[in-house]
Amino acid sequence: AVQVLPPVNFTLTVSALGQVLLHWKPNPNQEHRNYTIRYDVKILSPVPEEYDTKRTYSIQSAALHNGFSAQLRTLLLHSGLQMSSEWVKEELPPLPGAPETSVTNLSCVTHITISSTVSLHCAWLPGQRAPEDTKYFLFYRYELYTEECQDYIQDKWKRNLECSFSVTHIDPEGLGKLLVIHINGSSKHAAIKPFQQLFDQNAIEKVNVPRNVTAALEQSDLLATWEKPISPLPKECFEYEFHLFNWKSGNKQTFKIPSNNFRSPVDVTSKYSIQVRANHHHSCRARGVWSDWSEILSVGQTNLEDPTVWIVTVLCVSTCCAFLLVAIICK
Repeated sequence: AVQVLPPVNFTLTVSALGQVLLHWKPNPNQEHRNYTIRYDVKILSPVPEEYDTKRTYSIQSAALHNGFSAQLRTLLLHSGLQMSSEWVKEELPPLPGAPETSVTNLSCVTHITISSTVSLHCAWLPGQRAPEDTKYFLFYRYELYTEECQDYIQDKWKRNLECSFSVTHIDPEGLGKLLVIHINGSSKHAAIKPFQQLFDQNAIEKVNVPRNVTAALEQSDLLATWEKPISPLPKECFEYEFHLFNWKSGNKQTFKIPSNNFRSPVDVTSKYSIQVRANHHHSCRARGVWSDWSEILSVGQTNLEDPTVWIVTVLCVSTCCAFLLVAIICK
Protein backbone atom coordinates (compact mmCIF):
# COMPACT_ATOMS: atom_id res chain seq x y z
CA ALA A 1 0.00 0.00 0.00
CA VAL A 2 1.25 3.46 -0.96
CA GLN A 3 0.02 6.56 0.79
CA VAL A 4 -0.74 9.45 -1.57
CA LEU A 5 -0.33 12.80 0.16
CA PRO A 6 -1.91 16.10 -0.98
CA PRO A 7 0.23 19.02 -2.17
CA VAL A 8 1.25 21.67 0.34
CA ASN A 9 1.43 25.50 0.30
CA PHE A 10 -1.41 25.81 -2.20
CA THR A 11 -1.92 29.54 -2.93
CA LEU A 12 -3.98 31.71 -5.29
CA THR A 13 -2.50 35.06 -6.34
CA VAL A 14 -3.99 37.72 -8.62
CA SER A 15 -1.12 38.26 -11.06
CA ALA A 16 -2.88 40.64 -13.49
CA LEU A 17 -6.35 41.91 -14.40
CA GLY A 18 -8.53 38.82 -14.72
CA GLN A 19 -5.63 36.45 -14.11
CA VAL A 20 -4.84 34.07 -11.22
CA LEU A 21 -1.62 32.23 -10.46
CA LEU A 22 -2.21 28.85 -8.78
CA HIS A 23 0.94 27.64 -7.05
CA TRP A 24 1.77 24.69 -4.79
CA LYS A 25 4.59 22.41 -3.70
CA PRO A 26 4.87 18.61 -3.64
CA ASN A 27 4.29 17.06 -0.28
CA PRO A 28 7.80 16.53 1.16
CA ASN A 29 6.71 13.25 2.75
CA GLN A 30 5.46 11.73 -0.48
CA GLU A 31 7.27 8.58 -1.63
CA HIS A 32 8.65 8.77 -5.17
CA ARG A 33 10.41 5.52 -6.11
CA ASN A 34 9.22 4.57 -9.63
CA TYR A 35 5.98 6.48 -9.43
CA THR A 36 4.81 9.22 -11.82
CA ILE A 37 3.34 12.16 -9.97
CA ARG A 38 0.90 14.61 -11.53
CA TYR A 39 -1.61 17.04 -10.10
CA ASP A 40 -5.35 17.19 -10.67
CA VAL A 41 -6.59 20.81 -10.74
CA LYS A 42 -10.31 21.60 -10.49
CA ILE A 43 -11.53 25.17 -10.97
CA LEU A 44 -14.79 25.49 -9.04
CA SER A 45 -15.74 29.09 -9.88
CA PRO A 46 -16.40 31.30 -11.71
CA VAL A 47 -16.28 28.78 -14.61
CA PRO A 48 -15.87 25.08 -13.71
CA GLU A 49 -12.92 23.34 -15.36
CA GLU A 50 -10.75 20.32 -14.57
CA TYR A 51 -7.33 19.33 -15.91
CA ASP A 52 -4.12 17.69 -14.78
CA THR A 53 -0.53 18.85 -14.99
CA LYS A 54 2.94 17.75 -13.97
CA ARG A 55 3.92 21.31 -13.07
CA THR A 56 3.52 22.89 -9.65
CA TYR A 57 1.80 26.01 -10.95
CA SER A 58 -0.98 27.04 -13.33
CA ILE A 59 -2.12 30.36 -14.76
CA GLN A 60 -5.84 30.90 -15.30
CA SER A 61 -7.72 33.79 -16.87
CA ALA A 62 -11.10 34.48 -15.27
CA ALA A 63 -13.49 37.26 -14.31
CA LEU A 64 -12.68 37.78 -10.63
CA HIS A 65 -15.33 40.26 -9.45
CA ASN A 66 -17.32 37.47 -7.79
CA GLY A 67 -14.26 35.64 -6.48
CA PHE A 68 -12.37 32.53 -7.54
CA SER A 69 -12.06 29.07 -6.02
CA ALA A 70 -10.13 25.93 -6.90
CA GLN A 71 -9.06 22.62 -5.41
CA LEU A 72 -6.06 20.41 -5.99
CA ARG A 73 -4.90 16.86 -5.34
CA THR A 74 -1.92 14.62 -6.05
CA LEU A 75 -2.18 11.87 -8.67
CA LEU A 76 0.20 8.93 -8.38
CA LEU A 77 0.59 6.69 -11.44
CA HIS A 78 2.31 3.31 -11.45
CA SER A 79 1.96 0.20 -13.65
CA GLY A 80 -1.27 1.45 -15.19
CA LEU A 81 -2.83 2.20 -11.82
CA GLN A 82 -3.80 5.66 -10.62
CA MET A 83 -4.17 6.68 -7.00
CA SER A 84 -5.15 10.12 -5.70
CA SER A 85 -4.81 12.08 -2.50
CA GLU A 86 -7.42 14.13 -0.69
CA TRP A 87 -8.32 17.51 -2.11
CA VAL A 88 -6.91 20.79 -0.81
CA LYS A 89 -8.96 23.92 -1.52
CA GLU A 90 -8.28 27.64 -1.75
CA GLU A 91 -10.40 30.62 -2.76
CA LEU A 92 -10.21 34.33 -3.45
CA PRO A 93 -13.01 36.49 -2.01
CA PRO A 94 -15.23 38.63 -4.26
CA LEU A 95 -13.98 42.12 -5.07
CA PRO A 96 -15.36 44.62 -2.52
CA GLY A 97 -18.21 47.01 -3.29
CA ALA A 98 -21.90 47.63 -2.80
CA PRO A 99 -24.31 45.24 -4.57
CA GLU A 100 -25.73 46.33 -7.95
CA THR A 101 -23.33 49.26 -8.32
CA SER A 102 -21.09 47.60 -10.92
CA VAL A 103 -21.75 48.13 -14.62
CA THR A 104 -24.16 45.92 -16.57
CA ASN A 105 -24.69 44.96 -20.24
CA LEU A 106 -21.03 45.38 -21.15
CA SER A 107 -20.35 44.94 -24.87
CA CYS A 108 -17.14 45.48 -26.83
CA VAL A 109 -16.10 45.41 -30.49
CA THR A 110 -12.72 45.67 -32.14
CA HIS A 111 -11.95 46.99 -35.60
CA ILE A 112 -8.87 46.58 -37.82
CA THR A 113 -7.86 49.98 -39.22
CA ILE A 114 -6.29 50.79 -42.59
CA SER A 115 -2.89 51.02 -40.86
CA SER A 116 -3.34 47.40 -39.59
CA THR A 117 -3.79 48.47 -35.99
CA VAL A 118 -6.77 47.46 -33.85
CA SER A 119 -9.23 49.91 -32.33
CA LEU A 120 -11.55 49.04 -29.42
CA HIS A 121 -14.95 50.39 -28.41
CA CYS A 122 -16.92 49.34 -25.31
CA ALA A 123 -20.31 50.40 -23.96
CA TRP A 124 -22.19 49.57 -20.77
CA LEU A 125 -25.05 50.61 -18.49
CA PRO A 126 -24.68 51.84 -14.90
CA GLY A 127 -25.61 49.59 -12.01
CA GLN A 128 -29.17 49.94 -10.76
CA ARG A 129 -27.97 51.18 -7.37
CA ALA A 130 -25.06 53.25 -8.64
CA PRO A 131 -25.38 56.85 -7.35
CA GLU A 132 -25.68 59.66 -9.87
CA ASP A 133 -22.16 60.88 -9.05
CA THR A 134 -20.59 57.51 -9.96
CA LYS A 135 -17.50 57.72 -12.14
CA TYR A 136 -16.63 54.53 -14.03
CA PHE A 137 -13.13 53.81 -15.32
CA LEU A 138 -12.29 51.16 -17.90
CA PHE A 139 -9.05 49.19 -18.33
CA TYR A 140 -8.22 46.52 -20.87
CA ARG A 141 -5.55 43.84 -20.65
CA TYR A 142 -4.18 41.99 -23.64
CA GLU A 143 -1.48 39.45 -22.81
CA LEU A 144 1.03 41.41 -20.67
CA TYR A 145 -0.18 44.91 -21.58
CA THR A 146 -2.72 46.90 -19.54
CA GLU A 147 -4.10 50.32 -20.49
CA GLU A 148 -6.69 52.72 -19.05
CA CYS A 149 -9.24 54.45 -21.26
CA GLN A 150 -8.80 58.18 -21.88
CA ASP A 151 -11.72 58.79 -24.25
CA TYR A 152 -15.21 58.43 -22.71
CA ILE A 153 -18.79 59.27 -23.70
CA GLN A 154 -20.98 60.34 -20.77
CA ASP A 155 -24.69 60.42 -19.91
CA LYS A 156 -26.58 63.46 -18.59
CA TRP A 157 -25.19 62.83 -15.09
CA LYS A 158 -21.67 62.81 -16.58
CA ARG A 159 -21.21 59.10 -15.88
CA ASN A 160 -18.84 57.37 -18.27
CA LEU A 161 -20.87 54.86 -20.32
CA GLU A 162 -18.73 54.35 -23.44
CA CYS A 163 -15.01 54.14 -24.10
CA SER A 164 -12.93 54.17 -27.28
CA PHE A 165 -9.30 53.32 -28.02
CA SER A 166 -8.30 54.42 -31.52
CA VAL A 167 -5.12 52.30 -31.23
CA THR A 168 -4.50 49.30 -28.96
CA HIS A 169 -1.85 46.64 -28.38
CA ILE A 170 -4.21 43.93 -29.67
CA ASP A 171 -2.56 41.78 -32.33
CA PRO A 172 -4.69 41.87 -35.53
CA GLU A 173 -3.46 38.37 -36.37
CA GLY A 174 -4.01 36.96 -32.87
CA LEU A 175 -5.95 33.72 -32.88
CA GLY A 176 -8.22 32.90 -29.95
CA LYS A 177 -6.48 35.22 -27.50
CA LEU A 178 -8.41 36.70 -24.61
CA LEU A 179 -9.15 40.35 -24.01
CA VAL A 180 -9.85 41.25 -20.36
CA ILE A 181 -12.05 44.27 -19.62
CA HIS A 182 -12.04 45.67 -16.07
CA ILE A 183 -14.34 48.52 -15.01
CA ASN A 184 -14.18 49.99 -11.53
CA GLY A 185 -15.70 53.17 -10.17
CA SER A 186 -15.88 55.76 -7.44
CA SER A 187 -18.65 57.67 -5.68
CA LYS A 188 -19.04 59.82 -2.59
CA HIS A 189 -22.14 57.88 -1.58
CA ALA A 190 -21.25 54.20 -2.14
CA ALA A 191 -18.36 51.80 -2.70
CA ILE A 192 -18.60 50.87 -6.40
CA LYS A 193 -18.06 47.18 -7.07
CA PRO A 194 -15.63 46.43 -9.93
CA PHE A 195 -16.69 44.29 -12.90
CA GLN A 196 -14.62 42.09 -15.21
CA GLN A 197 -15.42 40.28 -18.44
CA LEU A 198 -13.33 38.16 -20.81
CA PHE A 199 -13.77 38.32 -24.59
CA ASP A 200 -12.38 36.15 -27.38
CA GLN A 201 -10.75 38.80 -29.55
CA ASN A 202 -11.87 37.08 -32.78
CA ALA A 203 -15.50 36.87 -31.66
CA ILE A 204 -15.81 40.63 -31.05
CA GLU A 205 -14.00 41.79 -34.18
CA LYS A 206 -16.33 43.79 -36.40
CA VAL A 207 -15.23 42.88 -39.89
CA ASN A 208 -14.55 45.67 -42.36
CA VAL A 209 -16.82 46.30 -45.33
CA PRO A 210 -15.88 44.52 -48.60
CA ARG A 211 -13.99 46.85 -50.94
CA ASN A 212 -14.34 47.88 -54.58
CA VAL A 213 -17.79 46.41 -55.15
CA THR A 214 -18.73 46.42 -58.86
CA ALA A 215 -21.80 45.19 -60.73
CA ALA A 216 -22.73 44.92 -64.40
CA LEU A 217 -25.15 43.18 -66.74
CA GLU A 218 -23.53 40.71 -69.10
CA GLN A 219 -26.14 39.63 -71.63
CA SER A 220 -28.85 38.09 -69.42
CA ASP A 221 -26.69 37.72 -66.28
CA LEU A 222 -25.93 40.02 -63.37
CA LEU A 223 -22.25 39.83 -62.43
CA ALA A 224 -20.95 41.38 -59.19
CA THR A 225 -17.41 41.25 -57.79
CA TRP A 226 -15.64 42.71 -54.76
CA GLU A 227 -12.40 42.53 -52.81
CA LYS A 228 -11.93 41.12 -49.32
CA PRO A 229 -12.17 43.54 -46.36
CA ILE A 230 -9.10 45.24 -44.93
CA SER A 231 -7.56 42.46 -42.84
CA PRO A 232 -4.31 40.49 -42.50
CA LEU A 233 -6.33 37.33 -43.21
CA PRO A 234 -6.29 35.83 -46.71
CA LYS A 235 -9.38 36.02 -48.92
CA GLU A 236 -10.19 32.35 -48.18
CA CYS A 237 -10.96 33.34 -44.58
CA PHE A 238 -14.09 35.35 -45.44
CA GLU A 239 -17.65 34.62 -46.41
CA TYR A 240 -20.28 37.05 -47.59
CA GLU A 241 -23.95 37.88 -47.69
CA PHE A 242 -25.18 39.34 -50.99
CA HIS A 243 -28.40 41.36 -50.98
CA LEU A 244 -30.27 41.76 -54.29
CA PHE A 245 -33.32 44.00 -54.80
CA ASN A 246 -35.43 43.95 -57.98
CA TRP A 247 -37.05 47.36 -58.49
CA LYS A 248 -39.52 46.01 -61.05
CA SER A 249 -40.97 43.18 -58.97
CA GLY A 250 -40.05 44.46 -55.49
CA ASN A 251 -38.44 41.08 -54.76
CA LYS A 252 -35.65 41.03 -52.13
CA GLN A 253 -33.14 38.18 -51.87
CA THR A 254 -30.11 37.53 -49.65
CA PHE A 255 -27.55 34.91 -50.69
CA LYS A 256 -24.74 33.27 -48.70
CA ILE A 257 -21.59 33.54 -50.83
CA PRO A 258 -18.34 31.65 -50.02
CA SER A 259 -16.27 33.64 -52.55
CA ASN A 260 -15.93 37.26 -53.67
CA ASN A 261 -18.17 37.17 -56.73
CA PHE A 262 -21.80 36.62 -57.64
CA ARG A 263 -23.41 35.65 -60.95
CA SER A 264 -27.07 34.97 -61.66
CA PRO A 265 -29.52 35.22 -64.59
CA VAL A 266 -31.81 38.26 -64.27
CA ASP A 267 -34.52 40.18 -66.09
CA VAL A 268 -32.51 42.67 -68.16
CA THR A 269 -35.49 45.02 -68.40
CA SER A 270 -35.39 45.63 -64.65
CA LYS A 271 -33.26 47.78 -62.38
CA TYR A 272 -31.37 46.09 -59.51
CA SER A 273 -29.73 47.30 -56.32
CA ILE A 274 -27.01 45.28 -54.59
CA GLN A 275 -25.18 45.35 -51.27
CA VAL A 276 -22.52 43.06 -49.76
CA ARG A 277 -21.29 42.42 -46.22
CA ALA A 278 -18.60 40.12 -44.79
CA ASN A 279 -17.68 37.93 -41.83
CA HIS A 280 -14.97 35.43 -40.91
CA HIS A 281 -15.24 31.93 -42.29
CA HIS A 282 -15.34 29.38 -39.46
CA SER A 283 -12.50 27.39 -41.06
CA CYS A 284 -10.04 30.17 -40.20
CA ARG A 285 -11.19 31.62 -36.89
CA ALA A 286 -14.19 32.30 -34.71
CA ARG A 287 -17.00 34.15 -36.41
CA GLY A 288 -16.86 37.85 -35.62
CA VAL A 289 -19.42 40.62 -35.95
CA TRP A 290 -20.87 41.04 -39.45
CA SER A 291 -19.56 44.09 -41.25
CA ASP A 292 -21.81 46.95 -42.24
CA TRP A 293 -23.43 46.64 -45.66
CA SER A 294 -21.57 48.18 -48.56
CA GLU A 295 -23.04 51.25 -50.20
CA ILE A 296 -26.05 50.61 -52.43
CA LEU A 297 -24.98 50.00 -56.02
CA SER A 298 -27.58 50.05 -58.82
CA VAL A 299 -27.42 48.46 -62.25
CA GLY A 300 -29.86 48.08 -65.16
CA GLN A 301 -33.01 50.08 -65.81
CA THR A 302 -36.75 49.67 -65.51
CA ASN A 303 -39.42 50.24 -68.13
CA LEU A 304 -42.01 50.81 -65.44
CA GLU A 305 -42.69 54.43 -64.64
CA ASP A 306 -43.93 55.61 -61.31
CA PRO A 307 -47.57 56.72 -61.80
CA THR A 308 -47.14 59.34 -59.11
CA VAL A 309 -44.57 61.13 -61.24
CA TRP A 310 -46.99 61.17 -64.18
CA ILE A 311 -49.83 62.51 -62.03
CA VAL A 312 -47.70 65.31 -60.60
CA THR A 313 -46.40 66.20 -64.05
CA VAL A 314 -49.91 66.34 -65.56
CA LEU A 315 -51.18 68.47 -62.66
CA CYS A 316 -48.29 70.90 -63.02
CA VAL A 317 -48.77 71.25 -66.78
CA SER A 318 -52.54 71.63 -66.38
CA THR A 319 -52.14 74.29 -63.70
CA CYS A 320 -49.65 76.26 -65.80
CA CYS A 321 -51.94 76.11 -68.84
CA ALA A 322 -54.91 77.26 -66.73
CA PHE A 323 -53.00 80.24 -65.34
CA LEU A 324 -51.79 81.13 -68.85
CA LEU A 325 -55.33 80.93 -70.26
CA VAL A 326 -56.74 83.12 -67.48
CA ALA A 327 -53.96 85.65 -68.05
CA ILE A 328 -54.72 85.81 -71.78
CA ILE A 329 -58.45 86.24 -71.19
CA CYS A 330 -57.89 88.97 -68.62
CA LYS A 331 -55.51 90.81 -70.94
